[in-house]
Amino acid sequence: MNEVPLEHILIVSTALFFIGMYGLFTRRNMITMLMSVELMLNSVNINFVAFNKYLYPEHLDGIFFSLFIITIAAAEAAVAIAIIINLYRSHRSIDVDDAAEMKF
Repeated sequence: MNEVPLEHILIVSTALFFIGMYGLFTRRNMITMLMSVELMLNSVNINFVAFNKYLYPEHLDGIFFSLFIITIAAAEAAVAIAIIINLYRSHRSIDVDDAAEMKF
């Protein structure tokens, strides 16, 4: 069975992280920004699992960190979506520039 080299996994993870960073800094839609943050968290999860597999295959530390990050990301997404829905209901926009100018 052929294994994927660690370098290939790290290249994919780095690409995902920078795609997420690009989306976070260039988009003005809050939903797109939330998806970009989730993409960055998933790239970190890939790193944890890859390093756990290649450096310490007998331990599960990387897997536990990944599960913790997935849990935190799910809670963060739920709270962020609730905030975005509230903003949309009150101001009819989810644009970041419009949200900065809103007076509550």
